[in-house]
Amino acid sequence: MKNPVIEQLIDAQLDFLDREFNESKTVQDEFLNFYQWFRQQRLQDIWSFEKINHLLQKQILATPASNFLIEQIADHIRFAIVHPVNDETTIEDIIPVTTIDKIALYVASKSSHRKALIKKIVNNPSFSSMLTELIHHSIQDYVDNSVMNKKVPGVGRFMKMGKSVLETVTDTNLDDTVKHYLQKNIIKISQLSENVLNRNFDDNKLYHFQANLWHKVKTAPISNIKKYIEVNDLPKTVSLGHEIWEHLRQTDYLKKQVHDGVYAWYVRNQERNFDQILSDINIDQALVENELHQLLAPVIKTMISTDHLKTRARIYLEKFYYSDEVLSILKIES
Repeated sequence: MKNPVIEQLIDAQLDFLDREFNESKTVQDEFLNFYQWFRQQRLQDIWSFEKINHLLQKQILATPASNFLIEQIADHIRFAIVHPVNDETTIEDIIPVTTIDKIALYVASKSSHRKALIKKIVNNPSFSSMLTELIHHSIQDYVDNSVMNKKVPGVGRFMKMGKSVLETVTDTNLDDTVKHYLQKNIIKISQLSENVLNRNFDDNKLYHFQANLWHKVKTAPISNIKKYIEVNDLPKTVSLGHEIWEHLRQTDYLKKQVHDGVYAWYVRNQERNFDQILSDINIDQALVENELHQLLAPVIKTMISTDHLKTRARIYLEKFYYSDEVLSILKIES
């Protein structure tokens, strides 16, 4: 049974809270006071590694992305690609030439990595097969369609006769003979290819190759990207990327990577306070006092205007005033 005195007290307190929180200064002061307290707390005193890891494992790895989110990702990528500003923005407008030069110098300086990569490529069976076919077709094309055949009378007939004589003497087809020779000597040919590639991609030549490439593309508009990305296929390509993520997020590999990565971060930061941790992502007191407060104030005002704050506060005030302890203080029989 409700008591009229208690109901008056509750209503008076709710009116008081309503008036106080309608003042923007009150909201700002309370938010800053909370921040001042929070920023001094150490990570290990608030959250444990287990809690952080559990949250990430559950929300990122154990929870699939919604179809609506995937659609939004595709829409935003499409929006960025077809944005009209791309037509008037060049590559050099968004990428500084000094950075390109640093990248060129860095890539050019990695001689040992480059040579190892070239060796791996030229010794790959697929490369050997491709090289054999290329040389074979080049020789065949020369025999059948060389410029001399076309411009010097009788040479074409002579070349065909020579080919016929060679095949009669060796009792083999010229194509087969060439292929057999190439396959037998492909190791030497691959080594020669490796030497040629290393000569043509030494540090200096590679640096200038990258520099020349930059000068060719730097004035191209960003909209040129549409030549290489099929905008209408974005829902399909984003969906394929999502399929890869769907499989990856459920693997023990990624679960272990996240677990150990979070643990390493926690060990480094557990004794630091939140002020230091937040500063790592550029959140400081000035940001809290200005931008974050501007975001929070409308939320509080909306809560007050819709009576949400009063409704929630009344629940706890009633529990407080109708508790046995308070009824005893007020000398009201329950």
